[in-house]
Amino acid sequence: MAGGVGSRFWPVSRTEFPKQFIDFFGIGKTLIQSTYERFLKICPPENIFIVTNEIYTNLVKEQLAGISEQQILAEPMMRNTAPCIAYGSMKIAEINPNAVIVVAPSDHTIANQAAFIEAIEQSIASASKHNCLITLGIKPNRPDTGYGYIQYIDEVLADNSEVHKVKTFTEKPNLELARSFLQSGDFLWNAGIFIWSAKAINRAFEKHLPDMHELFAAGKAIYNTLNEKQFISNTYLQCTNISIDFGIMEKAENVYVLPSEFGWSDLGTWASIYEMAEKDYVGNAVIPSEQVMMYDSSNCMVNVPKEKLVILQNLHDYIIVESNNTLLICPRAEEQNVKNIVADVKAKFGGKFI
Repeated sequence: MAGGVGSRFWPVSRTEFPKQFIDFFGIGKTLIQSTYERFLKICPPENIFIVTNEIYTNLVKEQLAGISEQQILAEPMMRNTAPCIAYGSMKIAEINPNAVIVVAPSDHTIANQAAFIEAIEQSIASASKHNCLITLGIKPNRPDTGYGYIQYIDEVLADNSEVHKVKTFTEKPNLELARSFLQSGDFLWNAGIFIWSAKAINRAFEKHLPDMHELFAAGKAIYNTLNEKQFISNTYLQCTNISIDFGIMEKAENVYVLPSEFGWSDLGTWASIYEMAEKDYVGNAVIPSEQVMMYDSSNCMVNVPKEKLVILQNLHDYIIVESNNTLLICPRAEEQNVKNIVADVKAKFGGKFI
């Protein structure tokens, strides 16, 4: 899934060039390129499909050299995760009715690649044998209020004692509730990574989102033909804007979770970039660092153009980001306001800086 606009990473991430197409860590790979390479270790390149907004089709082609036109599922408008998963699942089912599908965001980072691949392959094996919907849950190491949580019980799949039945999903909790989740030991972070058979997920759509299922099922004879684009354009106009979590995962009875540890981050905010970036001895994360000079400054997140000379003095715990004729200086503790700032900028200046 590569259709988001990444507004929390403004001004680096913008509508025309969102975060999944950006190299945030200066490693020579964008987030979507890293995700693509990760999945090449799991399946052949022809089995990888990218669902994105149609305005990003050319960016996908530029950054993923091995992707063909037929592997890019272009959405005509943003309609959240349920429609894009319905589209992808129906299209894949017409190619291979017995397919097992992994759904993954394009903008996450994984530190332990081997552990991630093992978790995916283990889940694929289970999903191929059972009529179940599997999600990966990350073992939490702090009471984070920015993530959704999954509660699981002792009931497990018959042939895999590591895959547990899900009891509840909870959206981003307050700090007190997040602390109680951590202490209980039976809650995981919701990574938004799903594994299921094409048959299982399409049955789930038919049961829990029947109107959406009917819309996309009407295109069975059209998928993977020249008429697919026009069909999808018409279908999305009729689609409800709803997430897969709310539309299906929170309602279905056959949902399971695999507790996992593989150095996962969803890179949802500048704070997550700061946590993962290399830092100097006083906690400054500077990307790139060639022409940034720091004096009596600590714990700052700095992301500026390579050609820019930047001098910071006596600044502590700040985010300093410059891109696209826009400079953002914001206390790290208040970075959740960035999305509101973007809305204000758009209201005042239109799309010029967005």
